Amino acid sequence: MNNNNKTGNSNWNKVLFVDLSAGETFVEEISPQVRRDYLGGKGLATWYLEKLTRPLQSPVDPLGEDSPLIFAAGPLTGTAAPAMRGLALGVSPLTGGYVDSYYGGHFAQEIKYCGFDALVITGKAKSPVLLKIEDAQAELVPAQAYWGLDTFQANHQIKEDFADPTWKIATIGPAGENQVPYALISCEYNRHAGRGGLGAVMGSKLLKAVALKGTHPVGVADPDTFTRAVEQAREQLLQSPDIQALTECGTAATLWFSHEQGLLPVENYQKGTFDPAGLAEDAQRDKIWLRDTACASCPIRCSKVGVIRRGRRKSTVTDIVEYETAALMGANLGLSDIQEVAYLVYLCDALGLDGMSCGSVLGFAMECFEAGLLKPQDGISLAFGQKDYLDQVIEQIACRRGDLGQLLALGTARAAEKLGAEAEEKAVHVKNMDIPAFGPRSTPGMALAYLTADRGACHQRGFPINYEVLGEPFQGRELDRLAIKGKAPAVVHDQNYLAALDTLVKCDFGSFGISEDVYRALYQGAVGEELSQERLMQVGERIWNLSRRFNLRQGLDYSTEKLPKRFRDPLPDGPFKGHAFSREDEEIMLQEYYACRGWDSRGVPTPEKIEELGI
Repeated sequence: MNNNNKTGNSNWNKVLFVDLSAGETFVEEISPQVRRDYLGGKGLATWYLEKLTRPLQSPVDPLGEDSPLIFAAGPLTGTAAPAMRGLALGVSPLTGGYVDSYYGGHFAQEIKYCGFDALVITGKAKSPVLLKIEDAQAELVPAQAYWGLDTFQANHQIKEDFADPTWKIATIGPAGENQVPYALISCEYNRHAGRGGLGAVMGSKLLKAVALKGTHPVGVADPDTFTRAVEQAREQLLQSPDIQALTECGTAATLWFSHEQGLLPVENYQKGTFDPAGLAEDAQRDKIWLRDTACASCPIRCSKVGVIRRGRRKSTVTDIVEYETAALMGANLGLSDIQEVAYLVYLCDALGLDGMSCGSVLGFAMECFEAGLLKPQDGISLAFGQKDYLDQVIEQIACRRGDLGQLLALGTARAAEKLGAEAEEKAVHVKNMDIPAFGPRSTPGMALAYLTADRGACHQRGFPINYEVLGEPFQGRELDRLAIKGKAPAVVHDQNYLAALDTLVKCDFGSFGISEDVYRALYQGAVGEELSQERLMQVGERIWNLSRRFNLRQGLDYSTEKLPKRFRDPLPDGPFKGHAFSREDEEIMLQEYYACRGWDSRGVPTPEKIEELGI
């Protein structure tokens, strides 16, 4: 395949299709209309998901041959624009619905260097394979020798066999091979497409890894405009106090903030306070961190590579234990030993498990043991604050081994269904997606964001904590923190805006510093066309409505938009002790949200809205 770029901008306008069933590949051009309407990244991948699945006229089995797996880059990926990433997108085996999962590092940039804007993988191989792409040349290579290796081993062995350490690898571990519905895709060591189980989708296709090596430089349409925008973006990042904090501490310092604001998950969200001193940045700096590292073309350097220096996990090389996993694998389990938590997160990464969902399901299991709903199995019993057996249970989950491993491998929601109604009251999820590490009982806008996020409970589709807790004005006014009404406009705005930026594909941390004007200037310099604020926001709204329509076909409708029972129980301690939600509260927020979106009272986009957006 010849893939010379003649577009004169940062887009190749080419997508590589890989049919694993037939063992064939072909290249498809992206139409100008699709490019105008969806830009790239999340938008382009969502459009392809719709194109490939809508003709089926029935819900898509996430692990079936008809379920596509899409790796996408954006118009700014692979350029000098700072803090840009890539995404994997498909149908989640955890929720049954739409899921897009983002990763940093260098893998997405290599998609562009190979001459493509996206890879679309369909079908199922007859035996384990590796997709090898060198520049525009793609081939399927037998991968039986790598099957069974963990993510770190597979990455290392593939590079050894290719005799070249510069290959960029996305791979799955045993959890993906065994189709655990919260298995991740490891994109170059400690950068993962973690949420929603796309590693299981790879496993169902018998696709062990994707290996990329490209030499095609990514050009820009207007070098002068682009260079000025890059300089502005870097200046904004370096001047932002939020970015300075990330450079110094990563997200580990967020543990203190969440503790003080009653947001931290403690013992499966049964409690609201937990001393984070043993998990936060000072403990990590003392016991793990050695140096800062960064993703491609990023000045933030939020990653802190190091090694566990003492104790029974001594010599384990690991990265920062970022906030979400420190909270869900630490405070959520009653653990305050950062060395133990770092090892458990490392084990999840190696085996290919999403550490957030794994921490959630382990917390659920601990509470079930505490309540007598689970009995000791093979001598194993779990309890809050006790680290014994956790590594064994994580391995059992990844390998679906033993009764307990097989049960917890189902995920929190389905494991609870197996155990019965009392257990279901202890399952903390929305639409089967485990709640992130920001408890919503003291921030109703966050609860609404969880209820309505396109991939189930998610803090990356809107973060009203900025308005409710930090006091940032929304459209010139402050929001009453605990008010139920009035939160929908902020949630809708943020969902549309962040979806639009994910067409580029931005890093969440980059957006803490880079302004909307500069993002639009970066796009204009790279692609050579103006991107107005109105068009940007309409692209985000178009994507949101398209993913909503997909989820409705998959059965994720109004009836699934409800908070877990846990959040109807009052917070037992902390600064917001006694606060909880009722179903009536949820209904008020949802109806306000649906009205803001132009949907009907059951959350279905109206024909008028679909026509307005040109979907």
